[in-house]
Amino acid sequence: QVQLVESGGGLVQAGGSLRLSCAASGRTFVSYDMGWFRQAPGKDREFTAAISWGGASRAYADSVKGRFTISRDNAQNTLYLQMNNLKPEDTAVYYCAAAARRGTYDYTPKAYNSWGQGTQVTVSS
Repeated sequence: QVQLVESGGGLVQAGGSLRLSCAASGRTFVSYDMGWFRQAPGKDREFTAAISWGGASRAYADSVKGRFTISRDNAQNTLYLQMNNLKPEDTAVYYCAAAARRGTYDYTPKAYNSWGQGTQVTVSS
């Protein structure tokens, strides 16, 4: 499995931006489809964005479409999530994850078997 460490979270005002990073080590990063998930207090972990191993295919939750952009740098073993026009409802712990299998287009948490420790994003109104 791949080891994942997120960074870049913090406190931002509504309308602001943050960029999350996820550094990967261990097994070959380029082998994995990757995703970002988030979990707000008292809620289930939910899909936010995903990207295929080569970066050609991306998917987003409707709630973030047009505001968030997922990307990856396979040479640097790093996954990114650029978050613009943040809203208070984006407040959550954000996790990066590696999919257990490539090409399944399954964006539920059960399809991912390597997880980072999470980074807190708080958006104030």
